[in-house]
Amino acid sequence: MKSTLTEYLRPARAEDVPALMALRTEAETWLGTKGTDQWSDPETGGKAITKWRASIDEGRAWVVTSDVGGVLATVSRGPVDRDFWTDDDHPESALYLYKLIVARQAGGHQLGARLVDWASNLAALEGRDWVRIDTWRTNRGLHAYYERLGFKHVRTESPSHRRSGWLAQRAVSELSLPERPLVVGRSPSSTGRQHSAGEAGRQS
Repeated sequence: MKSTLTEYLRPARAEDVPALMALRTEAETWLGTKGTDQWSDPETGGKAITKWRASIDEGRAWVVTSDVGGVLATVSRGPVDRDFWTDDDHPESALYLYKLIVARQAGGHQLGARLVDWASNLAALEGRDWVRIDTWRTNRGLHAYYERLGFKHVRTESPSHRRSGWLAQRAVSELSLPERPLVVGRSPSSTGRQHSAGEAGRQS
């Protein structure tokens, strides 16, 4: 038996929804223990879940699984959020990441950093310059996490109807763990060949 897991990144599927919901619920509970109100608003959560289902249907949501099964992390890419980014930001120059969540049991595998690296490589293949995020304005711990990954705070926007708005970006050339890329494709227990990062990008 292997002593370490091998993680695999693949597009999320409809049957992953229960596992994704469980990831979110776990994250909500954990965030509460850290003193942040992120995702604590039921209405906001409901809207987020609806968007999540749509991103799965549109092929924009991804999951990390392992060679022993189970969803360990998820991330989605999406269109520019016009509540935050303007034409002056040259929105076409960036890939936009949303809903990056890692299971608590996968702590120590650095899946968050590796997912951001995957997005950076994908953005570079698409000819973009940046990976961009917007996060909950009050979650300073999350801000510090992304800054440790090399993101630079651009500005904070505070539209009255949004809780997010801390905007940051990282150049696609800046990788945290280039020696530990995620395997993009299917685990050995699934059929079908694995995909390169470029092919994965064309599916999203």
